[in-house]
Amino acid sequence: MSLPWYHTTTIYQIYPRSFYDSNGDGIGDLPGILQKLDYLHELGFETLWLSPFFASPQKDFGYDISDYLSIAPEYGTLDDAFCLIEETHRRGMRIVFDMVMNHTSDQHPWFLESRTSRHNPKADWYLWRDQPNNWHSLTGGSGWRYAPERDQYYWASFLPFQPDLNYRNPDVKRAMLEIVRFWLSRGVDGFRLDIFNVIYKDAEFRNNPLKFQLIPSVDNPSGFFQEARYNLNLPESFLLAKELRQVCDEFGPKLTLGEVSGKREIIRKYLGETENDGLTLVFDFAMLNFRFQADYFRRLIADLEAAYPAPFMPVYVFSNHDRRRSMTRLKGDARKARLLVTLQLTVRGVPCMYYGEEIGMTDLPLPFHSALDPLPHKYRFVPRFVFDLLGLTINRDDVRTPMQWDASPNAGFSSAPHTWLPVHPNYRTVNVAAQQADPGSLLNTVRAILALRRAHASLREGTLQLLDGLPAQVLGYTRQVSEERLAILLNFGEQTCAFPFSTGQVLFRLTPEDNLEAGAARLAGLGGLIVHFGS
Repeated sequence: MSLPWYHTTTIYQIYPRSFYDSNGDGIGDLPGILQKLDYLHELGFETLWLSPFFASPQKDFGYDISDYLSIAPEYGTLDDAFCLIEETHRRGMRIVFDMVMNHTSDQHPWFLESRTSRHNPKADWYLWRDQPNNWHSLTGGSGWRYAPERDQYYWASFLPFQPDLNYRNPDVKRAMLEIVRFWLSRGVDGFRLDIFNVIYKDAEFRNNPLKFQLIPSVDNPSGFFQEARYNLNLPESFLLAKELRQVCDEFGPKLTLGEVSGKREIIRKYLGETENDGLTLVFDFAMLNFRFQADYFRRLIADLEAAYPAPFMPVYVFSNHDRRRSMTRLKGDARKARLLVTLQLTVRGVPCMYYGEEIGMTDLPLPFHSALDPLPHKYRFVPRFVFDLLGLTINRDDVRTPMQWDASPNAGFSSAPHTWLPVHPNYRTVNVAAQQADPGSLLNTVRAILALRRAHASLREGTLQLLDGLPAQVLGYTRQVSEERLAILLNFGEQTCAFPFSTGQVLFRLTPEDNLEAGAARLAGLGGLIVHFGS
């Protein structure tokens, strides 16, 4: 039986503000994405995930929504959104919107009404208390903010201008699910769900227990000397995942991809206990801090295979709009980047690639004092090098710079005199146009392997088996469905290595020196092979 489409697809994340500017105002927009659809289709990605472009004060660039049914004017119009959905489908692709269900902007009409008094019709649509408890926000410090109109405090899980909705009020849940239905009825193929695991908070507002942890972790993202027991991963959030799935199922098979964090046994609960009847997919963010070592990925794959067996499916993601770009972690080594994307696109899982990763865009370190991102202003008195040493991306502007299309001014992103964020200075050599013409480029590696993935069911639906007995620096695994079996061999070392291996048909090689003959495989340093066996 074939797997559902959302377990076999490939996802490309677009940050609309930085993708392509169609009208010369320095800001990317929906018509700009429309103009680049053929590029994405030809590249081979099957599903597009768009970060928010709904009406918003843009204090957090769209993750602070003031109207879920309108489009921020700098990005376009509702008709532009509908046209983008239609044109994406016309090319045989799917499109997923970012849905921020946990909170709204403090300029949303719901919140503006809620804060006016303790007795208005929406007084209970957000979380209010006479006195704060000890909960910390995900960005550090208390998440409670005082509103003099009510002489009360409201809760914000992320930034102060993003008040959390109260899902224990049935009217709130009903309103949000109707917004979901609105977009599904217009043809959207699903949603990426922002900080889904903080939607429910403890009904009694009990204090979190103390825990000796200063730096946030995947298991405890609040960190800061407390365990987020009562404001993270509550059982009601697992139930909401199933309820949301039922709403989406009214419109056919739809993707729901949750931004959640915690131990893997907790994350799995968002998908369902034994059947995948909750969210269709979840991010497993531990891998965003990957180490470029064969042993690391061998353990990662084994762990994810154990955590997400059929009918579940893991997601492989190495970069996003909040975290360091993978090429920065690889210190700009394009050979390592080619090997990493080969792994990402051939393991058992749904690959999710951030815009620009296909050409090896890197972070652009920008100063905290002039950041457009509101987050670094909370830490303006802490030297940047402290966060760099800890591997934390505080100024998210660093990873949101304009897409580098070519070597023309502004990297071909915009005709404006100034772009909303500066273009990375390396755009003259790191851009789409330059790599289109280079058969061995990272871009063409991504294109070639995506084509193989479409051509071979084993790469989309097959089981995965790690291979033993290989040299320590070589990671190997097979993908198999029915009689078709493919083997993937990846050399994480800098030195050439050779070892016995069954003869098969070489479908892809990372370097010209990689070869398979006479019962032996030979891999150049940072080389790799994809080998076909069977029918």
